[in-house]
Amino acid sequence: MVKKGFPAVHFYDQDFVDMYEQTWAWVQDAWYKNKDQAHNGLESSFLVSPEGGTISQFEACVSSFFLVYSNRIFPADNVLNNFYHKQEESGAIRGIYRIDDGAPVFSDDNPESVQPPLFAYAEHNLFHKSGNKKRLKEVLPKLKDYFHWLEKNFRRENGLYSVPMEATCMGNSPREKVVYPVDFNAQQALNALYMSALGDILNDKEISFTYKRHYFSLKTRINSMMWDEETGFYHDLDAEGERLPSKTIAAYWTLLAEIPNEAKAVRLIDHLKNHDTFGLEHPFPTLSADDPAFQENGGGGYRGSVFPVFNFMVIKGLEKYARYELAREAAIRHLYYMLDTLHPEGGGEGNVWEAYHPLQEGPARWDDRPEFPRPLHLPYVGLSTITLIIENVLGLFISLPRKTVDWIMPTLEAMGIENLSLKRNIISILTNRSNRGWEVRLESEKLYYFTINILDENKKKTLPIPSGKCSMLIEKM
Repeated sequence: MVKKGFPAVHFYDQDFVDMYEQTWAWVQDAWYKNKDQAHNGLESSFLVSPEGGTISQFEACVSSFFLVYSNRIFPADNVLNNFYHKQEESGAIRGIYRIDDGAPVFSDDNPESVQPPLFAYAEHNLFHKSGNKKRLKEVLPKLKDYFHWLEKNFRRENGLYSVPMEATCMGNSPREKVVYPVDFNAQQALNALYMSALGDILNDKEISFTYKRHYFSLKTRINSMMWDEETGFYHDLDAEGERLPSKTIAAYWTLLAEIPNEAKAVRLIDHLKNHDTFGLEHPFPTLSADDPAFQENGGGGYRGSVFPVFNFMVIKGLEKYARYELAREAAIRHLYYMLDTLHPEGGGEGNVWEAYHPLQEGPARWDDRPEFPRPLHLPYVGLSTITLIIENVLGLFISLPRKTVDWIMPTLEAMGIENLSLKRNIISILTNRSNRGWEVRLESEKLYYFTINILDENKKKTLPIPSGKCSMLIEKM
């Protein structure tokens, strides 16, 4: 069973449950107790990678999406606060800081130490799991200053953003001539979209309007300059604004940022099902399989390896376009490949990895980097083994401020979650088959609104969950 205090998940495949529970034990081991807080200016505790030494903005933002499910045992806001504490007068927040003294880390390849701007997206998710409006009021000024630092330093005359390839966190991806990366531009559009949403939450019409204008301006440029009608794909641009030929996983940040219209989305998503591009045995490779640089021997780093962090991004993008079945199918296939390395055939010690082989079971490889992939790289791994299991395998979407629990189920299965903390309220939702047929059992300390959507039976219903225990028969819906 899960250690007391964490929510427990139920699923017909016990291996998924075991992997979920094991992840919380791994997080416990990687949760850093900061004894030099006064010296380095960081939080008293936060998540670090097993190798330690530095903290990464990209990893902090994405890890918050599974730490929010720890029932506050591992505070997700701590990992984000570290970067706000370090914000400079210019508004700059650097992508990497050393843990020993809290100093920023710069490099020749990334002289401004910039990384994907995902703070607003992460804070919006955090708000819907915590309901803490006071926190939004405190961090919004920092997010505004950071947004405008990015705009001042990286926005060019054509309205797009130009950053070094190092800023995309995609290593050796074959994008050497890229000057305007599609992923960073989509991430900044995503940043503007959620800044506007935070303004709506705080009922600040000026912030809402200002960032919505930023969003639509950047969305228009991405659609007009980066979309290729012939390939049905978004491409990076070179210095002259010409589209580069490679198709990389970076393009799928546009789904998350709601950039393509439905017609473009259909073509972009078709590539995820195409065995010649991204629809490989283990979804989804970082580089299209028809690219000359794609490496079948294990992906060659970002030349085809499958990374949990980018699968999470693609799957969350599919949700934006209501492709719930494809999102769930991809999540389950991806998790089975993770299970294969955790429980290898023939016994032996298993593990979970930073990246996976795109065509068979096993970790990825990168011939020039013997240390790749990193084992137990939890900022990436936890997105799959916790968040995807709760949100895409089980299908639960929860908003504390809206007091809503949506359960999107492709088909009826015995599954659910127990003892999930929503602030000062604990809820449990389970399905099982009884002699009366399929029923959903609910338990909540406070009133919530529960929507169940069974896709293959075309059944959808919303009803209040009263405080205490109750159950509903699916057949009566």
